[in-house]
Amino acid sequence: MWAVIDGVKTNNTLQIITAVIFPKKCISYLRAVLVKFFRTYKEAYHGITKPVWILATIQLINRTGSMVLPFMTVYMTSSLGYTKTEAGIIMSIFGIGSLAGSYLGGRWTDKFGPFKVQLLSLTIGGLSYLFIPFLHSFYPLAIGVFICGLINDSLRPAASSMTTHFATEATTTRSFSLMRMAINLGVAIGPAIAGLLAGINYMWLFIGDGATCIAAGIVFYYYFKNKQPQIHTEKKHDTIPQISPYRDGKFMLFMLFCFFYAAAFFQIFSGIPLYYKDVYFKPEAAIGLLIGFNGLIVFIFEMITVSQLEKRFRPNAMIVVGCVMLGLSFLIFNVFHGIIILLIAMLLLSFSEILSMPFMISRVVKSATPQTRGSYLAAYTIAWALAFIISPYGSTQIIENFNYTALWWIMGIFCLLTAFGFNAIAQKQKATENI
Repeated sequence: MWAVIDGVKTNNTLQIITAVIFPKKCISYLRAVLVKFFRTYKEAYHGITKPVWILATIQLINRTGSMVLPFMTVYMTSSLGYTKTEAGIIMSIFGIGSLAGSYLGGRWTDKFGPFKVQLLSLTIGGLSYLFIPFLHSFYPLAIGVFICGLINDSLRPAASSMTTHFATEATTTRSFSLMRMAINLGVAIGPAIAGLLAGINYMWLFIGDGATCIAAGIVFYYYFKNKQPQIHTEKKHDTIPQISPYRDGKFMLFMLFCFFYAAAFFQIFSGIPLYYKDVYFKPEAAIGLLIGFNGLIVFIFEMITVSQLEKRFRPNAMIVVGCVMLGLSFLIFNVFHGIIILLIAMLLLSFSEILSMPFMISRVVKSATPQTRGSYLAAYTIAWALAFIISPYGSTQIIENFNYTALWWIMGIFCLLTAFGFNAIAQKQKATENI
């Protein structure tokens, strides 16, 4: 009944079972697959510069404190007693602040350089979060979130500009993917922690968000104070026309569909958390974990997915597929029910993000000259900020006047139409290249 395998005494029955379940060929195959996977994963990071890694670390610190935004709607309705409409208006005002910050951040980046803009946004933005929990009535809270959105979103064009400056041409898309990985790891950690803290006191969410912003600002200052990107100025012999992004027709059409995509995607901060609470009766901790699942998926899979797909497919094709997946993530709510469906829907949304967003911002960078990069990146951020203005208010209005079923049908069909729009742009671009 006993045998010796590789010098180890084993039971014959156990030997047989092991051989059946884990034959040597199967083990060898799995080992080869895992080795190839990890080698490919490692190669995905090849060539990314040290400053980009530091920028990603700063984003990780900052976004680990992303505790307020995912819970802001729930905070206002459950803790402050606001109606869903009032909460939607406040979130839209935050979006208006983000819009202003995106525009000004781009202009300031081109004028003063990304270092100063990013440093001030992190430090002052961190302080702004600490004042929000003391604002309870509607108008002071509206002003507070407007200022908070303005200061914090002036960071985005500056951070993107610095990433472009320190990345090589061959690693631009992957450098942005690395930044997004860091952001999403923070987003995975932040809401999960926030859900637990919210169960104690919402005050801790604002403290955590503010503290991580300031900590990120300190790290940023000490590493980049002697590595500041140069401010690009137009030279007399420069023959490349410096076109404003707002006069670039093809680019603005692309921004329009980016706006449509963002308006749907931002349901992750408005309609989806409310859906979890109102329909599935999930507590804040569970909501935080479900939203954090998005960040975890993006963190694990984005870099290797982008590194492999950018070699095989056109960026526009990835954006189209991402739009379709986002639409399916909403439609599935109306077809199936249960906790497993919430996870599948979030999985679809996460892979939509992986496929769409890195290629969107990479195209923005390639559309600009060094002199106009800040303005082009700001235009992209503005598209997302506009979406954040409309999305929360629109979704809460649909919920209050109709129901969640109507919301998910509208969002799903809207995403599919957006996919057709991106595809039309891609086909037109392809036809132009073939001429």
